[in-house]
Amino acid sequence: MRVTADTTILVRTNAKATGPARELLDTIQACGAVLVLSQFLLDEVQRVLKYPRMQAVYALSDAEILQHIEYLQSFSELVAPAEGPPVVLKDPNDDPVVYTAVARAADVICTVDRHFYEPKVQEFCYRQGIQILSDLDLLRALWEI
Repeated sequence: MRVTADTTILVRTNAKATGPARELLDTIQACGAVLVLSQFLLDEVQRVLKYPRMQAVYALSDAEILQHIEYLQSFSELVAPAEGPPVVLKDPNDDPVVYTAVARAADVICTVDRHFYEPKVQEFCYRQGIQILSDLDLLRALWEI
């Protein structure tokens, strides 16, 4: 299974995080699934982890943030996002996530972002053979592999 996770999930996978998103990385590695990311996603994770509200939750140093990015890189397949028309009309910044998944024919986009659950986004992803799953739903699916 090939999985693209969006920024909201990837931020919650840092070393100081707990919960299903963090467990997801371990499960992806353990079951042989492939995490498909792009430089866009890694840059976005690095930027978001520096936000004051994220610092209030995780208090990650610059070195810890970099270590997290390097950790994600160490076992993910990096691709350049495919090109295409806008898909996530309510938040065009989410399009690179969709097109990262499209570039490597990912099976799943893992997200809790409500914009991905809009009918037009769901339809586009369905035509590409991509499911949209939350971290909890993806964990359940991976446990069945």
